[in-house]
Amino acid sequence: MDKNEEIIQLLKTYNQEHIIQLLEKLEGKQKEDLIEQINRIDFHQIMELYENTKKEIEIKENKIEAIKYLDKEKLTKNEIETFNELGEKIIISGKYAVVTMAGGQGTRLGHTGPKGTFKLDVYGKGKYLFEILAENLKEANKKYNTIIPWYIMTSKENNEMTQEFLERNNYFGYDRNNVMLFEQGELPLINTEGKMLIGKNLKIKEASDGNGGVFSSLRKRGMLADMKERGIEWIFIGGVDNAILKMADITLLGMAIEKNVQIASKSVVKANPHERVGVFCKMNGHPKVIEYTELPEQMAEEVDNNGELKFGESHIMCNLFTIDAIEKISKEPLIYHSAFKKNSYIDENGREIIPEEPNSYKFEAFIFDSFELFDDIAILRGKREDDFAPVKNKDGVDSPKTAKELYEKYWERQK
Repeated sequence: MDKNEEIIQLLKTYNQEHIIQLLEKLEGKQKEDLIEQINRIDFHQIMELYENTKKEIEIKENKIEAIKYLDKEKLTKNEIETFNELGEKIIISGKYAVVTMAGGQGTRLGHTGPKGTFKLDVYGKGKYLFEILAENLKEANKKYNTIIPWYIMTSKENNEMTQEFLERNNYFGYDRNNVMLFEQGELPLINTEGKMLIGKNLKIKEASDGNGGVFSSLRKRGMLADMKERGIEWIFIGGVDNAILKMADITLLGMAIEKNVQIASKSVVKANPHERVGVFCKMNGHPKVIEYTELPEQMAEEVDNNGELKFGESHIMCNLFTIDAIEKISKEPLIYHSAFKKNSYIDENGREIIPEEPNSYKFEAFIFDSFELFDDIAILRGKREDDFAPVKNKDGVDSPKTAKELYEKYWERQK
């Protein structure tokens, strides 16, 4: 069987005859590009994910318990010194790297372009989110007399724009040889009949595979190999949209080393029992972040003997992993969650259809689903005003306005 026949057979097996029809119409480079894409897609995996969308979610009998954490505010002088010394040693010896997840667009903020290129209106002249992160890392480099390798995860959609933006701004003074861009993985979008959508570019329409895709992308794009070559032992992974994110927190790092764990995270206490955030817990003996939609109301409101919320530690995308942990996770398939969304597509007559209702499934993995692969996690409770100023919504909570206030107040306190 020749290569062409193999592809046609594959598409027939998975009921993707509309793609066969498209292939027959295409010629030259367009046809080659589509064939290359088909060879890259794991059809078996996508069809399994599609079948899962039709199943009722089983509510298993899960044992959910509160998780232990240390409150940074309540650490003794001795504990802080011990943790800081251990953390500092790793950073000074060049065994620490940072990964920034920057695959998103600034659409929700009314900004065209990658989210990291959004300008936060601080101190009148404003600073780009990438600029804020670069300053944060440069400060750490100066303090610990090192250069922390900075890996930036982009998406197929924004990789070129991100690259151009950083070059145009001279990487905000960061050492170019220590900034590595790599693309996030993608998965096809699939309609309610199990057919893959075709995009305007006459290829199968794909979307980023969620922030949980960072692990396999680090491995597939050669970043993990690069880290090993540099002798990296600990990796911080955070988002691009927290204006006061501490990417080189020696207390968090030292605590993880002292507790001899492979993963660590920083939390802030929930603003109220019903704040829409994922919270840390232990499920069936393993660390987990449970989404606010899945936490029963009674549990959300439960308090301990000190009157504090039992399930009050919010996940703020401030995570640490050993290089071994990342390697392990990168080879394990994480759970994919499906989201039913509106996606335009090209029909069999070549017309673009823009749906008014959700019409297709997007599949994504979440970074915190990786926690369940481990027996333990070290959690350091920080403070919202010191650690968490997200830029997510155009107005209201977690907006540029609230992030600007938190950012300016934070730096005022540092003087």
